[in-house]
Amino acid sequence: MPLHTLKVDSVQLEFDGRKILQDVYISCSTGEVVGLLGRNGCGKSSLLRIIFGSLSSNYKHVSVDGNHLTKGYHNNRIAYLPQHNYLPKGIRIHKLAKPFVDPSLWSGFIEHPSYQQHQNKTADELSGGELRQLETLMITYSRADFILLDEPFTHISPVQANDLKILIKQCAQTKGVIVTDHQYYNVLDVSNRIILLDKGCTKPVNNENDLITYGYLKNL
Repeated sequence: MPLHTLKVDSVQLEFDGRKILQDVYISCSTGEVVGLLGRNGCGKSSLLRIIFGSLSSNYKHVSVDGNHLTKGYHNNRIAYLPQHNYLPKGIRIHKLAKPFVDPSLWSGFIEHPSYQQHQNKTADELSGGELRQLETLMITYSRADFILLDEPFTHISPVQANDLKILIKQCAQTKGVIVTDHQYYNVLDVSNRIILLDKGCTKPVNNENDLITYGYLKNL
């Protein structure tokens, strides 16, 4: 399996003259999960949307294997799980999944219990946790080389969270994953590396003590 690397550098974002992101660098290679932590409102979701290409920034440099990307979603290089639900209502899951899932991964996708259980339902017939789990499943089985997960653990039970962590680790065997969630302990559990977004800047985190030093966590 070839190794691919996503690099994001020099991201600058301002809203109404206020700098949200100003000194951002983050990288991710296929085969790893990178956790992105930071306080609410620090710009984590904005950063993921900039990488994906659905939010314009004052400046950014995004590349895969050294090739500049204007829109991350072009040519299925990057897929993004937004905070809000994205599956349309009124259409059965099996009809939504077919064009979305990578055909080479289809046999594995349809064997997943979440799909088996809900394939003949519509999105509005699922609970919040069931829908979130299924949406994450579809994103991780997409054609993209890199997966951006924004709050995947929201509205799901502890049992569903454990299943989701297994799914993310399986996904990272062939893809690169960047995940953020306010449930930081789930992010720590599933990640190979941690990046902290603080005051518009990214900082590498070597261990939980660094999160205390930077003021993200209180003394344990």
